[in-house]
Amino acid sequence: MENSKEVNIKLNLLKYIEKIEKTRIVFKPIGFVYFENAAQLNPEDIENTIVKIVIHPKLEQALYKIECYSHIIVLYYFHSLRKDKGRPLKVHIKGDPNLPEVGILASRAQNRPNPIGLKTVKLIDRKANILFVKGLDAFNGSPVIDIKPYIPKSDSISDALTLLDNIK
Repeated sequence: MENSKEVNIKLNLLKYIEKIEKTRIVFKPIGFVYFENAAQLNPEDIENTIVKIVIHPKLEQALYKIECYSHIIVLYYFHSLRKDKGRPLKVHIKGDPNLPEVGILASRAQNRPNPIGLKTVKLIDRKANILFVKGLDAFNGSPVIDIKPYIPKSDSISDALTLLDNIK
């Protein structure tokens, strides 16, 4: 039998869940991803392809000194994915049925509850409001939500383990 404190905790949790389900978060894109020859792009070459991130001209000053970093973290929206309600909550790692099935939030699959991509990329060059990067696996035209500098001391975790490390 539950005591009154446990009941209150559950009721508060239910109210909070209802509130979260009604909450809407709106982001204004700061730019977009642009591939010169998107139609000819081979997905297997994406890691070696130089891609442009075109930042809104009014935000050009926000890029000041970004070129001092060798790598940046790009957050973007998977705008080309189907937005149906039938997104799976479990997937096979890398889409390979021979690999374990995991929850969508324990994977890097694109079809997520909130289709936000995050990728650390090599910053090749900056010309005014355009960044030239290598290794971005976004779609042509993907809205860019944010950019952050990659800082090895805080962004690299030397003893991090993955699911594949744990099943060996």
